[in-house]
Amino acid sequence: MSAPLLAVQDLRVHFATEDGIVRAVDGISYELERGRVLGIVGESGSGKSVSSLTIMGLSRAENARISGSVMFDGRDMLTLDAEQIRAVRGNDMAMIFQDPLSSLHPFYRVGDQIIEAIQAHRDVPRGEALDRTLELLGLVGIPEPKRRVSAYPHEFSGGMRQRAMIAMALANEPKLLIADEPTTALDVTVQAQILELIARLKDELGMAVIIITHDLGIVAEMADEIAVMYAGRIVERAPARRIFAAPEHPYTWGLLGSIPRLDAVRGSELVPIPGRPPSLIKLPSGCSFHPRCPYVQPSHREIDPLLELVPGSRDHRVACLLEHETRARLWGELRHGALPDEARAAVLVEDAPDA
Repeated sequence: MSAPLLAVQDLRVHFATEDGIVRAVDGISYELERGRVLGIVGESGSGKSVSSLTIMGLSRAENARISGSVMFDGRDMLTLDAEQIRAVRGNDMAMIFQDPLSSLHPFYRVGDQIIEAIQAHRDVPRGEALDRTLELLGLVGIPEPKRRVSAYPHEFSGGMRQRAMIAMALANEPKLLIADEPTTALDVTVQAQILELIARLKDELGMAVIIITHDLGIVAEMADEIAVMYAGRIVERAPARRIFAAPEHPYTWGLLGSIPRLDAVRGSELVPIPGRPPSLIKLPSGCSFHPRCPYVQPSHREIDPLLELVPGSRDHRVACLLEHETRARLWGELRHGALPDEARAAVLVEDAPDA
């Protein structure tokens, strides 16, 4: 079996501040094969973007402490110097940022910026780079590429700017594409078009793709595997079908509960996750999610759960201190409506060990 294109092992990214150590990423591991899509989901501040910026070599601030390994196509990205990283970034791996207006330079024409991205990694004349730029703009669905190539970013709509960013990211046919909240601030119709575009280009070019989002609904159709992050860690990782059919972590249940459903009763409200994400400087003891978990037991405040295989599964991992049988029963109750407080208490009492 060939090695995965990307293998992240025990990646930690801590930032030293005057208030203390910010544990932005606190020991995550995953692998990604060529041609596959990984969705990384979680609330703001969960470490999603920092982990991917680190893969791209964009989080090496003076106060950053980075450890672990990021093996990309046989090279450990964390051991490369700045010049070596620049040779990889934009060539073998590329990133689409969530705000294309701030990512595109407002004083330069869109076409010139894509041409620069091509010539930074390819020894080609400007005319050839321009032809490639026109080809890319057409590939991502921008109408009249010959006219639009001379436009400035402010002359593009939000959806067109995002398409231009995708064109720039694809300029050198990268092996890995990272899309950080690629549909933020876009209306739902354009969101669907952008996601469909990324999926189509992934199939045509054979890229591996990482999609970072706070919304499980965004990755429902296109992700092969989903990693759910909370407080700098992966708390659940499984094939996408398992995440939606039989999720194991209460935090994942909360994310799923916040997605609008077509089969929901008219007028029914979305169920938010109670509380707020923890401070990454002063994390709670034990399970980081326990202050917000409606199923917490006293021991959960002291024991730090490990990401372990779900019993009977080969590719579903969860970091939760509830017993598997309890989680299965709770999820069954939640699928058929909100679990009443008294029923929840009964489940926990029933599963409590005998005194």
